[in-house]
Amino acid sequence: MKNIALIGLLIGLLYGLLAFPCMAAPVDEKSSIAVSRPLISGQVFSHYSSAFDDTRRVMISLPERYHLHEKRQYPVLYVIDADFQFQHVSAIALHLARMGKIAPMIVVGVANQGDSDYLYSTTWPVEGEQDFGGAQRFQQYLSEELLPLINQQYRTNQQQALAGYSLGGLFSLYSMMQTKTPFNAFLAMSPSIWVDNYALPSLIEPLLKQDKLTGPLFVSVANEQDMGVDKLVAKLDAIPNQLQWQFKQYPQENHFTTALPALYDGLQFLAPNYGELSDGSDLVAMGDYKVVLNRFKQQQRHWAGFEIEWLHAYQFAKYLSWSKQYDSALEALALARKLFPQSATTLCIELAKGALIRKQQPLATQLLDSCEAQGQSRPFWHLQRGKLYQAAGDADLAKQHIQQAKTLAQQYQLASWEIWELAK
Repeated sequence: MKNIALIGLLIGLLYGLLAFPCMAAPVDEKSSIAVSRPLISGQVFSHYSSAFDDTRRVMISLPERYHLHEKRQYPVLYVIDADFQFQHVSAIALHLARMGKIAPMIVVGVANQGDSDYLYSTTWPVEGEQDFGGAQRFQQYLSEELLPLINQQYRTNQQQALAGYSLGGLFSLYSMMQTKTPFNAFLAMSPSIWVDNYALPSLIEPLLKQDKLTGPLFVSVANEQDMGVDKLVAKLDAIPNQLQWQFKQYPQENHFTTALPALYDGLQFLAPNYGELSDGSDLVAMGDYKVVLNRFKQQQRHWAGFEIEWLHAYQFAKYLSWSKQYDSALEALALARKLFPQSATTLCIELAKGALIRKQQPLATQLLDSCEAQGQSRPFWHLQRGKLYQAAGDADLAKQHIQQAKTLAQQYQLASWEIWELAK
């Protein structure tokens, strides 16, 4: 099998050369905007598929700080019809994770080879319809080829979600109904349930009765007629089952505008109440820091789990200050280490940052010392250590740590907003 990473790199370089031909031309900075480099939200890769006996394309977007957290494994969101869907899906997933509303995840766009392949691959055989019928092969390709390849090349965990819109939404439901589906969460946005004379609700009925469907499942529809979503929802409502599901309608949207808001809500459906943990005011209302950290721990039962991300850590530090518990920062960090060993260094750094803002240099020193072994590889640990030396009047050591912070930020390919945080 071809090396997906190498081919992706070559394609990415070619794209950059074709899309930005003026990069080599210097301009007068006082009279014009200089073209420097592209902003890249993902990469396009190609690999050979035995199921299709052809080359297939996939698009991949990695979470922020993916290269910084070298041992962390991530859930994966696969989206059908990637040429049409990937860019806004990956952007929403990144934004929601950055704002602390969902867990960071890898986004994989599964591209189709034009309209005819998209129609064929997302539908099952229908009498009298020559353009339908390739869903089984598409499912085989995903299960036996693409997912194993992604799992081999990237740090993934067992959480694999499938999202699709229109015919892609129909395929998401089809995949959910398969006995050995590799996915365990499904987002079906305005699914084309009209296919095969609305056969899907009848096909899903025995599976609901036998509780053979995994979930969770998010289904949506816009202000559109004859999609058949109402027939599916009626089955889900009428038949007692253990499937965790949600239906949402968007009366102000049409079939072409609904994918983006539906995806936004669908991703948050996978992480209920996740966002309340990224607001300091909400944390204050919870009371003692032990209660807050245990509330964090409860979020790990959701589909994508929970770790203390940068925003949770930042807001937790503010919460300790607002609730007059900052003198318990070391004790809170010790509890967090037990509950969230992967996240403790992130929290440690933000607590040290807060201590410096409060001019509690001895506390900041204790905090940074407590996570020094892990912090040595973190740019923001060096930034706070540098600020600590600045406060102590040691300009040389401060400069060394701040320079190391900048070097590590580039090495780990941090997002530009984080790199510029280090430039202040």
